[in-house]
Amino acid sequence: MAGYSELVRDHFEHPRNAGVLEDADGEGERSNPVCGDRMRVMIRVADGRIAAVRWQTRGCPAAIATSSFASELVAGWTLEAVRGLTREAIAEAMGGLPRDKVHCSVLAADALKAAIADYEAKLAKR
Repeated sequence: MAGYSELVRDHFEHPRNAGVLEDADGEGERSNPVCGDRMRVMIRVADGRIAAVRWQTRGCPAAIATSSFASELVAGWTLEAVRGLTREAIAEAMGGLPRDKVHCSVLAADALKAAIADYEAKLAKR
């Protein structure tokens, strides 16, 4: 774990919000075909805000850490604010990631946005 910030190490060693969110309002999944990392994010929405996030990630320590960190970061955020979340913002807030691991923050941001899109698509069908 050399080269990782203390925050990244903490989220890898003690992940938060891992698991399945039953009856999720939205789900998003992203993967990186080059390294094989795969991230699934499930959200619950209340009053236009993220009320709960759960995730399942298979991948390297950075992928697991960014999943955990992002799940805590966006709790209570509006959907619009989450849509504006960038990989750079995640990586920076975690104290940085090694250059070859920045793609992990891409997965986290993109999976959250995919979960919101899924939620909104379900709403549109009602």
